[in-house]
Amino acid sequence: MSSFGLFEASIVFFCFLISYYFLIKKPFDYFKIKKTLQSYPWNWPILGMFPGLVVRLNRIYDGVEILENYNMTFPFKGPWFAGMDMLVTVDPANVHYIMSSNFSNYIKGPAFQEVFEVFGNGLLNSDSERTNNLRKCYQAMLHDPRFQRFTIFATRNKLKDELLPLLDHFAKEGTVVDLQDVFRRFTFDAALVTLGVPDPRSLSVQMANDELFKAVEDVEVAMVYRHLIPRFMWKLQNRMGLGQEKKLTEADATFGRLCGKYVSDKRDEIRNEVTNEEVVDLLTFFIKFELLDPIDDKLLRDVFVGFILAFRDTIASTLTWFFWLLSEKPHVVTKIHHEIQENLPRSGSSKERPSYDPAELDKLVYLHGALCESMRLYPPVPFQRRSAIKQDVLPSGHKVDANSTIMIFVYVMGKMRAVWGEDALEFKPERWVSATGGIRHEPAYKFFAFNAGPRACLGKNMAMTQLKTVVVEILQNYDVEVVKGQKTEPFSGLILHMKHGLRVKFNKRC
Repeated sequence: MSSFGLFEASIVFFCFLISYYFLIKKPFDYFKIKKTLQSYPWNWPILGMFPGLVVRLNRIYDGVEILENYNMTFPFKGPWFAGMDMLVTVDPANVHYIMSSNFSNYIKGPAFQEVFEVFGNGLLNSDSERTNNLRKCYQAMLHDPRFQRFTIFATRNKLKDELLPLLDHFAKEGTVVDLQDVFRRFTFDAALVTLGVPDPRSLSVQMANDELFKAVEDVEVAMVYRHLIPRFMWKLQNRMGLGQEKKLTEADATFGRLCGKYVSDKRDEIRNEVTNEEVVDLLTFFIKFELLDPIDDKLLRDVFVGFILAFRDTIASTLTWFFWLLSEKPHVVTKIHHEIQENLPRSGSSKERPSYDPAELDKLVYLHGALCESMRLYPPVPFQRRSAIKQDVLPSGHKVDANSTIMIFVYVMGKMRAVWGEDALEFKPERWVSATGGIRHEPAYKFFAFNAGPRACLGKNMAMTQLKTVVVEILQNYDVEVVKGQKTEPFSGLILHMKHGLRVKFNKRC
């Protein structure tokens, strides 16, 4: 049986039932049905709305029209007894209620933890008191000057020593490269350095695949399939060792083996006092300062895996969509160049690589707005999932049953006219600049790229600093030319990647 044999067989069976019911028992007008399905998904007998999901599998994020027609909250009905029913919402009032006002009633829940079991008890996957303590530990680390110095040091060195020389090579050779692949490798390497383990150097001319890099890729794909097919199907694949579930099992084994080695090596370093007291990497911080008791190897493995996903993919996704949007709006590039020249003037030789402090980067208000606008339209994490502990009623009036699933469709929320105005689909950095020239702040339950409430992203400021640092260095040194004619669309994944990558050429700036 092939990797997707079970899934494909199920789809064929479903399609047979649909064809029999409507072609034999109820003949219909194909074009009328197609038009209706685009606006109002049908609740089929037995199958629920699952056929519409299958049809839209490659366009899973095209839900703007549906949610507009349903006034921003839509009840999805899955096949009978499949446990796929959920309430999908993009209503900011509902988001605020779920994530802040009545936060205690909306947890990730057992179903979420089962889907994301590979992440163990890290921040991504748990609601326990231990996770709250882990969050406090992260907060202490992010505010520690030693860790702050280390992350700035790691990012700048990666830029200076590897990314910029590689882009110089591509520019000199006139090479067409996949910018998304470049950014994912850059952030993957930077994430491991920040964790305090050897740099895998996956960012190189050869673009070789590290086994840990491949494991992270396999996990992301498997997580998507667990969301899109009934639980019993992926459970069966898991038991039989088939398809994406087989790759997930292998990836989990890779995580366990490599993380075990890295943690053991780090404990030896600390024991032998070979670590630098002025700068502190993530693993050293967790092990040496013992903010969690006990800090066992299993928890460190969960922290390790979760950090790679949070650091690598969210930043790489944002940078890729950002540079694509810039290619569509040359006047935005001109404004960003002008702002950089005005606030961060170069000095000395053109070969020097300036290092900017976060305070200097904060002067780049328009760039900040452009990055926020990019994440509004293409949020790196396109959906959030929650489960209700007990029965409730949302501000929109929709009833929520105990243990039911609520999906916050972040990607669609950023494109809703009811939320952002008639120009919601336009890329307009100006909407983030106030009348006095400062940054205009939007509530987190409306601009949901960094989550909201007690679960708000702790690393938001660090992420924005890293994004600005990379963008400034690239724009000051190169013109990024996106190859014409390529297809650009989101990949239906845990992280909002580009399905076909982004092919570009780099031209050196004088």
